[in-house]
Amino acid sequence: MKRRISIPMVVFLVVTAMFIGTQYNSLISGTSIYEQIKKFNEVIAYTERFYVEEVNSEKLIEEAIKGMLTSLDPHSVYISQRQMQRVQEEFRGSFEGIGIQFEILRDTINVVTPISGGPSDRLGIQSGDRIIKIDGESAIKLTNEDVQSKLRGEKGTRVVVDIFRPGLKEVLQFEIIRDKIPLYTVDASFKYDDKIGYIRVNRFAATTFSEFMEALNTLDQQGMERLVLDLRNNPGGYLEEAFKMADIFLPAGKKIVYTQGRNPQFNEEYRATSGSRYEELPLIILINPGSASASEIVSGAVQDWDRGLIVGERSFGKGLVQRQFELRDGSAFRLTTAKYFTPSGRLIQRPYDKGAEAYRLEPYFHQYEDDEEIEETYEPLEVDTTEQPVYYTEGGRIVYGGGGITPDVLVRSGQWSELGMRIAANNLIRLFHTEYMQRYGHQLQEKYKDNFEEFRSEFTITEEHFDDFIRFVEDNGITVEEEYLEQDRRFLKSFLKAEIGRAIHGNDGLYASRLESDEQFLRAVKLFPDLQRLISASVSQ
Repeated sequence: MKRRISIPMVVFLVVTAMFIGTQYNSLISGTSIYEQIKKFNEVIAYTERFYVEEVNSEKLIEEAIKGMLTSLDPHSVYISQRQMQRVQEEFRGSFEGIGIQFEILRDTINVVTPISGGPSDRLGIQSGDRIIKIDGESAIKLTNEDVQSKLRGEKGTRVVVDIFRPGLKEVLQFEIIRDKIPLYTVDASFKYDDKIGYIRVNRFAATTFSEFMEALNTLDQQGMERLVLDLRNNPGGYLEEAFKMADIFLPAGKKIVYTQGRNPQFNEEYRATSGSRYEELPLIILINPGSASASEIVSGAVQDWDRGLIVGERSFGKGLVQRQFELRDGSAFRLTTAKYFTPSGRLIQRPYDKGAEAYRLEPYFHQYEDDEEIEETYEPLEVDTTEQPVYYTEGGRIVYGGGGITPDVLVRSGQWSELGMRIAANNLIRLFHTEYMQRYGHQLQEKYKDNFEEFRSEFTITEEHFDDFIRFVEDNGITVEEEYLEQDRRFLKSFLKAEIGRAIHGNDGLYASRLESDEQFLRAVKLFPDLQRLISASVSQ
């Protein structure tokens, strides 16, 4: 009886607190919300008393909260206590463990790469190593969650791993002292050629701006004169980090983004603050449908001030501001409190009037005309603007609202054929790479470990190497049609090289190799010689 009384009371207090914070005036002025809370309280009480099977009240309440938030908009969400721990790690920018990126291939833990400076890296654990035991127990057939629970742990604690290293007969044993491990948000930064620098940012966390500035300053010292900032598939994160990133490219006083909410306390405006030596650095930003939120804030500000070109595909359109409220049991929920607008007044958020669930599941199609003819010269985008509001940049050129950031130069990403998608879905590139490095990894490490540029320019996937891969694909039950193979050949070769590059040079090696077949990036670098003319031309047209 005591339990039945306490559960509804807890629900009552939690829901009341939520509504007091968001709809205080309504609560005072009428009894509607109070009556609805009483109704919910009754449903919980009756369900717990009379449902045909034993009720998990905690799960029931969590599902009710999820349903309530889902009905509001796509980004108001409930975060369970377990999920909250991982969210905090991602945005804090660190966790405690042994410091490896891993994946499970054919029931075995494969080290993708040790995290630079972490305890595994310091001990000499290498890409391609296979963990077969953890603290004396078999590590075969563990799930990702199992591996994380066994390898992560409090700083200073110890774990023993047995490792099989291709090329060695004996098993290696390492006693690893867990430490604080950084979660980097700058995936890669390097010079593409003598003048062009490349930086890829995967999300906006607490450490993003400091990581970005370190990468940018390093490239500057190496003689970089132009920058490609890759924000593709960057889902966003901390507004403050995005604001600081945009700030270094814009003169002081320029508006970067502003927010508006029903409650005036959530109305804010962010402006560039001080001068930076990068305010005139030629800049191109890459975006795609996976670029959202903070990525769109940076892209929108650069575009609205005619500061650089945006290249790629239209961004996701996530322009709702969430405030996170923590609950006493360690869980939390995020509630939308305002909307983001670019300096020209464009609402970043795309429509979600069909409901939050449809918004999440419905593919985001872009209404562009084919731009196959756009090669060496810039042409303005042909966009179906029937229902898209028109806005103007500082220089007077037209940009479109309606959700997301429309690129200045549309370039669709390269498409895999059905064959390529089957190969990717079966993880055959990684599996083949593991066997290839077992045979040739040692000599490749010796030749290229200390020479990144030589690897990029000299190493190629030979036809013999590629034929071996195709036989491997066929041995794994996939029929290779010649027509599809020719369509995918360039992509497959660059991705094969990328895996080898990652094994030798980490993420820089991975992304530098992938760029060799990256149509969006390759189009972007061709635009630099005429960057300012292209921006001016787009204004006059």
